[in-house]
Amino acid sequence: MATSSSDSAPLTAATGDVTEEARSGRPRATSRRVLERIALQLFTEQGFDNTTVEQISERAGVSRRTFFRYFDSKAAVLWSEFDHEVETLHRLLRETPAEQPMTQAIRQAVLRANHYGVEDVAELRARMHVISTVPAIGASATVHYDGWAGALAEFAARRLGQQPDDLIPQAIGFSALGVCRAAFDQWVKRQDVDLIEYLDVALTAWMSGFSAVDS
Repeated sequence: MATSSSDSAPLTAATGDVTEEARSGRPRATSRRVLERIALQLFTEQGFDNTTVEQISERAGVSRRTFFRYFDSKAAVLWSEFDHEVETLHRLLRETPAEQPMTQAIRQAVLRANHYGVEDVAELRARMHVISTVPAIGASATVHYDGWAGALAEFAARRLGQQPDDLIPQAIGFSALGVCRAAFDQWVKRQDVDLIEYLDVALTAWMSGFSAVDS
């Protein structure tokens, strides 16, 4: 789960080992995550607009063609992990047992799809900083958030015998997105535990219609 923020932080532990290895010229396997972390570090160092695919590829020690095997564009780097989470949500919700209550299944799928810990905060802040400060990137955020909410809406529609764009499936998808974004923002600010703990609290309250906190 990702959202927009003006906070930024240097990519240190998250990318330092990758960068040193890339600069040393030692042969190694390249992966999507290696390219993603190097790209984020370059965006932090010199800005998104001033960073080219060629620079990312050169620092990673791979060809431009290799970069495009993993990403359609430079901007796609920023949404790669988020879009992968959406794909995971689709899969987990398809695999949900029919007897499991709908909101419980959504909560479980969201928690399982997320893997961020406190050590990931610096990388995520760097990503969010680019998204929030580059107008063209920020303008594309809605499409990705709609995809996340849409995964939940599709599942809700199947359970309810409705269409994904009907009111209730859409309300379920976007309300869950809202509480998860709130949880994400709190996690980034506090950096005290893993993201999953904030998501669990927010989604548990969402499941009950916030009745448990309405005293």
